[in-house]
Amino acid sequence: MAEETKVATGYDTKVEGEIKTDAWTTDGEIVEIIAQDPVTAESEYTEMEYRRLRWKIDLWLLPLMWFCYGTQQADKTSVSVQAVFGISQDTHLVGQQFSWLTTIFYLSYLVSEAPANYLMQKFNMGRFLGICMLFWGVVVLCIGFAKNWATLMALRALQGMFECTISPAFLMITGSWYTSREHTLRSIIWGTSNAGMSVITGLINYAVGQHAERHPGGLAPWKGISFFLGGLTIFLAVLAFCILGTPRDVRWLSDREKRMAVARTMANQTGSDRYKRSEWKWNQVITAFKDPQTYFFFFTTVANSIPNGGVTTFGNLVYESFGFTSLETLLKGTVPQNAVSIIWFLFVGIVTLKKPNLRFTFMVVSLLPAFTGMLALALLPKSGLLWARWGLYLMTVTGNLPGLMIWTMLPSNVAGRTKKSVTATVLFIAYCTGNACGAQVFQAKDAPRYIPGLIACAILFGVEAAMMVLWRAYYLIQNKRRAKKIAELGMSEEESRRQGLLNAEDDMTDFENIHFVYKV
Repeated sequence: MAEETKVATGYDTKVEGEIKTDAWTTDGEIVEIIAQDPVTAESEYTEMEYRRLRWKIDLWLLPLMWFCYGTQQADKTSVSVQAVFGISQDTHLVGQQFSWLTTIFYLSYLVSEAPANYLMQKFNMGRFLGICMLFWGVVVLCIGFAKNWATLMALRALQGMFECTISPAFLMITGSWYTSREHTLRSIIWGTSNAGMSVITGLINYAVGQHAERHPGGLAPWKGISFFLGGLTIFLAVLAFCILGTPRDVRWLSDREKRMAVARTMANQTGSDRYKRSEWKWNQVITAFKDPQTYFFFFTTVANSIPNGGVTTFGNLVYESFGFTSLETLLKGTVPQNAVSIIWFLFVGIVTLKKPNLRFTFMVVSLLPAFTGMLALALLPKSGLLWARWGLYLMTVTGNLPGLMIWTMLPSNVAGRTKKSVTATVLFIAYCTGNACGAQVFQAKDAPRYIPGLIACAILFGVEAAMMVLWRAYYLIQNKRRAKKIAELGMSEEESRRQGLLNAEDDMTDFENIHFVYKV
């Protein structure tokens, strides 16, 4: 049935023709998904049906995403743990060579990010991610056989190349399955795995270290850590290959449930999964670089990632500088720090589910104790005050939250499939740049206290907070300006919402769609 509709697109209007029937292929058969107006499809199912489907989606996706993402973090930061178990001595590292093991990881991550995002748009996301996980699991396994710096550098470069896929893939998966209101909590759930898996692997690494102390002639503990993490990653890669993906890709939903999953996320106005959208649109690439929000993503992420890169690489060495032994660093340092991180992450996730427009507020609040703790730690006397140092360093853990919260802005506030890929690439280039620089902020010559590195991290926490205030103000100004424009067009709130959904299903970007409302 053809119908002429006046469509407000960007800052102009155009006439759009008939609403087309959509279909996609499942097991070789064409399955009709949305045969009518996509706006109408939202109300086709009951709230109870949507709740049951959301629960099923949570059970299938979140546990696996939690383990995959946490294992990725453990793999990525394993050199920090291995540093206190002899990897530097056994592979004859000197000077800044240890720092370069982190820097080369992020440089490789950076170079690989753009082609990886392009390939993810072209192929089945879950299977592509599973293959990449398999390769980096093998690389982590091989690190246990390394004998010198050159071998470690080559392996860490390969690891960065394959690991660059998981964060953008998880953001795309979260955006395709969940509503904007649910993005923060779901992202935080799999994001807590950074701390959660660090607790689990920290306790396992503690056991490995104890065994090595009792059997000094046996397997070096840093090698045992690589073998354990590599094997775990390979196992999870198989599960990711079979289970993860967008609603279009997975096999564990019926055709009706796939249709419901698509209808459920249409309200996001960022485009549902009902079209494959594998074509690359160069006009959206240009739009991405015209959009000020792209630069907020970049510069705020750089400011966030420099402290993250430094602390991730040298965190355990900082604990050792307080007077803890290698094993005490894991039990009294890493484990409590990660436990506090999980509690804070979940608290923020639950609150923002009920009051979704508090994301920026919580990001700024999280940076205050991180700034205070890091600066105070740098200004304490040279020796003594062990537990005061421990407490101040524990305060800095809240500074981990904004990094993940920035990422949740991507599925919530960026529309247009190609624009989303470009913005994700920019975001993770910034992430790599910051982390690569962060590993160099802590210099070997500043050991054991690393005062210049701690001061630099404190300053960047303050810079990050200021940039977030400006970013939030930009969104609010845009929303106010768009509301005024819509009022001038004489459209009601419901008409504007309907047109926003139609524009999103037509793969229009948030920058062009004046009916799109930014979430803060």
